Amino acid sequence: MPAYSATPVFDGHNDVLLRLRRSGQADPARAFLEGEAVGHIDLPRAREGGLAGGLCALYIPSPSMTKDANGDFPTPEQAPALNETLAMARLLFDIERRSEGGLTVCRSAGDIRRAIAAGSFAAVFHIEGAEAIGADLDALHVLHQAGLRTLGPVWSRPNIFAYGVPFRFPSSPDIGPGLTDAGRNLVRACNALRILVDLSHLNENGFWDVAAISDAPLVASHSNAHALCPHSRNVTDKQLDAIRDTGGLVGINFGVLFLRRADEKEPSTGIEALLDHIDYIATRIGIDYVALGSDFDGTMIPAVMGDCRGLKLIIEGLRSRGYDATALAKVTHENWLRVLETTWGR
Repeated sequence: MPAYSATPVFDGHNDVLLRLRRSGQADPARAFLEGEAVGHIDLPRAREGGLAGGLCALYIPSPSMTKDANGDFPTPEQAPALNETLAMARLLFDIERRSEGGLTVCRSAGDIRRAIAAGSFAAVFHIEGAEAIGADLDALHVLHQAGLRTLGPVWSRPNIFAYGVPFRFPSSPDIGPGLTDAGRNLVRACNALRILVDLSHLNENGFWDVAAISDAPLVASHSNAHALCPHSRNVTDKQLDAIRDTGGLVGINFGVLFLRRADEKEPSTGIEALLDHIDYIATRIGIDYVALGSDFDGTMIPAVMGDCRGLKLIIEGLRSRGYDATALAKVTHENWLRVLETTWGR
């Protein structure tokens, strides 16, 4: 397999495992490896688009999309959440086993660098919403041994660890309480195990609770600038400053809901809106602290991109705005590798 180009993309968030799990296909691993006509990511399209790897989320949808009296989505119970987490992890490992080197589940920054150099998709085992884990944290330790390296304590709903920020527009992320005692224990355990804690779906109080506890870089894997799009899922200038001060990063979410100053899923949203968020964060806190966190297979992206093959539009757009080769490398992969190396070790 050829190595990826000089500007490979390592991406901070995708939901391809959930899409495959829910597809109803008899052999979803084969569909990923051979390619298909749906979704945003499969292996042939990743190679064509220069998508060299990323954080592959294991996310458990709510049992119902009917909100409760507080406006929250219902939270899955631990036992079924753990079962589904294990099923998606098995799918990831099945893809690795059958890929003949085409995909590597990476447990260190060195693994990622070696995979990219070899032309192998560098997949990171990520959990989005820790409903599969109990307050005793037993499952956390077992999943870490299996390869878990990054974890978001919540999706946009409450659980035993924290309060996920609801989807609201226009709204600040200052909605609801922060970490519970169990959540504080979870963050401390992740620090001890060197599991990256992802802040993207936490509300503002939870963000600052993690900042007060954690000794690792602060990371919002798939969020945007609240100053440009006042959605509750986006990060404020004060949060951006804290991310910079800890050597963390923000991965830019391609979802049209988080790009525009409008509360609507508008597929005609142009690539310029996405580039504006990169520019804003690079200007506000520096080029070393902004990366990509597409949310491929998890949200509506600009139609002009199509799927992961549209990553070239971002690279071309940044070049047209004056980003040189060094800056492009930082945004597309080096910033993620730096943060993961700091958090995990080499």
